[in-house]
Amino acid sequence: MTWAFQDAKARLSEVARRAMTEGPQLVTVRGRPALVVISQAEFAALNKRKRRPPLIELFRHSPIAGERIDLVRSRDTGRRVDL
Repeated sequence: MTWAFQDAKARLSEVARRAMTEGPQLVTVRGRPALVVISQAEFAALNKRKRRPPLIELFRHSPIAGERIDLVRSRDTGRRVDL
């Protein structure tokens, strides 16, 4: 359902009830879509994120875990450029 901002403001309880029972409610400002009112349950579902393990856990379980890795930085200072 689409609501003009003034109507949504005046009938906020109805907008909220419909968001919980019927789904997202679109609110327009000057005829253009501006806001969407959704239920808390729908909001939580949208924000549910897969928890990623910390980077250290990825290193601990890598195929080369426990091996010594020598990281040597090149002393390359770049190239000469004639200007």
